[in-house]
Amino acid sequence: MLKLARVILLFLAALGGPAAAQVFDNTGNNLLNGTYYFRQVAYSFGQGLSAAAYGNIKFDGAGNYQIFGAMEIDSNSGFPQPYSSSGTYSISASGFGFLSNQLLGSPTYGTISNGIFIGSSTESGFNDLFIAAPVNGQSAGTLQGSYTLAYIHPLIPFDALLQMSPNGAGTVGTVAVSAYQVDPAPISQSITGVKYIVSNNAFVLTFPNSQTNVLVGQEYLYSSPDGSFVFGGSPVDFDMFVGVRSGSAGTNFGNALYYQAGLDEDVTQLAAQSVGFDSFYGSFNANNGVIVGHQRVQANSVVYGYTYDDTYPQNTNGDYSDTFTSARYFGGNGGAVRIGLGIGPLLSISVAVQAPNFSHSGVYLNPTGVVNAASSAPFTAGVARGELITLVGTNIGPSTLQVAADVPFPTKLGGVQVMINNVPAPIYYVSQNQISAIVPYQTSNIAQIQVINNGTPSNAVTEFVVLTAPGVFTQPAGGVGYAAALHPDFSLITPSSPAQPGETIAVFVTGLGDVFPAIPDGSAGPSPSFSTATNPISAGINGQTATVTYSGLAPGLAGLYQIDLQIPSGLTPGDNFLEISGPDSFAAEALISIGSGASSAEAQPAEARVLARRNMPTVSFRPRGPMFPTP
Repeated sequence: MLKLARVILLFLAALGGPAAAQVFDNTGNNLLNGTYYFRQVAYSFGQGLSAAAYGNIKFDGAGNYQIFGAMEIDSNSGFPQPYSSSGTYSISASGFGFLSNQLLGSPTYGTISNGIFIGSSTESGFNDLFIAAPVNGQSAGTLQGSYTLAYIHPLIPFDALLQMSPNGAGTVGTVAVSAYQVDPAPISQSITGVKYIVSNNAFVLTFPNSQTNVLVGQEYLYSSPDGSFVFGGSPVDFDMFVGVRSGSAGTNFGNALYYQAGLDEDVTQLAAQSVGFDSFYGSFNANNGVIVGHQRVQANSVVYGYTYDDTYPQNTNGDYSDTFTSARYFGGNGGAVRIGLGIGPLLSISVAVQAPNFSHSGVYLNPTGVVNAASSAPFTAGVARGELITLVGTNIGPSTLQVAADVPFPTKLGGVQVMINNVPAPIYYVSQNQISAIVPYQTSNIAQIQVINNGTPSNAVTEFVVLTAPGVFTQPAGGVGYAAALHPDFSLITPSSPAQPGETIAVFVTGLGDVFPAIPDGSAGPSPSFSTATNPISAGINGQTATVTYSGLAPGLAGLYQIDLQIPSGLTPGDNFLEISGPDSFAAEALISIGSGASSAEAQPAEARVLARRNMPTVSFRPRGPMFPTP
């Protein structure tokens, strides 16, 4: 027992200590109140460590929590030990926040909506996924109906889609399984004789022992109070389930903001005992078939903000396949919850919950209403110094649009001020429900943003400050579409006038952060001399490097950055994704049209395009065992 305790302490130390105190909005602390079930799985392939913690976590609604559960670590596989802990948490009005000193010694960042908290530590050096939902008198009858579940075991590795119909009285019966590893074609199984019992308001599923079944033995399953969402895993292993009950009434998936978290695993190099792995939390807006999203990603030991766009079929409860993410998605609770499962060789598990609707009388800044003015990347992306941001709310400005007449931009326009850490921010335009302003260059760590409309202050919204948050301006505006980019003759790049291989073009962006020499907030970029970005900025087109010859402020323009890049050869003519990277960011959202001025390459398969846009590093990895473990 002493040896085991020392192993646990070493493991906790490896994960790092608690984060330094931060000034962050905690007006949403009451959103976590009462006793919750939780499960967290964590992996470090480089260090050969894995852990799973599960049980109860009790929130007091005022920023304190206590954990009463169990922990299983890889060095002692099969013998979980009691685990208890306590700490603090800070949840903003949006439901976004963090649990400090949480579980494995590192803060867990995430979001809560509809009583479900999902997140990941991301900054710890370990890849992990954390899920919690309230305990509220769940009984055998709670687990009843038709369920779709996503399952992953990264150490074997494989993921699987499960379909089951528990009867509400202890019998599951047959579970249909479609399992994926390297081959995109699933291996199908029907596991019969599955049963469950209720224990402490949770469910213990028992899968019969078998030499060939994907799942054997006990799996603990927790649920939302109404049973519409479930999650869990083995008490003696490092797997994870998420699932939804189908047939729930409500609105369809989409036309809303969603919070998200998940794990991704690339096993294309499994034969060489190498895998790519990442974990993430974030958010995305789904609107009329188009997704604009952000993920805070930890890819093995690399941490960055990832902004992207995607599509989904409209008029669906979330059940669809996506070639871009190489995943299948399933909706529950009328589209309020979406789970995801990767198709081999790009394995994954994810969960997304619809964000609450926010409204308030008076001068009100939406807690999720701080977005990148170019890309429309949602609020979890944070803000960079010098970034042009859009603020959304109600009664935050005059009834008619007013635009800054000249540069430098004013710090008061139409009777409106934007204060960021009590510093007046330069304002580009104001209107009743939307404002565009520049983040002052002196902003650091946490940005507290507040609007003052004719002397009446709004609520304050906090954002994490990042080094870079690149967003490409597009035509039309909004971040999805063709990049606002110019040929050397200053004409616009369009499908009818595409960029040619070897040509150096100018792309207009925001969010590149600090510049040198520094300029006053809201001033135009200097000319004929230049103010260059101090953060290293790189670019790519569909995964091919595009040499950057300049990145910095756009000369003569306020609130705007410019990247000059050379179009590489070997691209497929037509629409290509433009990728912009900083030291802590990767944005792949806008399109650019490429001409056929040089030999073209074959179109990339979907999985290659995903890897190029996620830029996922790989690590050495030794699979734990066969895909279908023996008992």
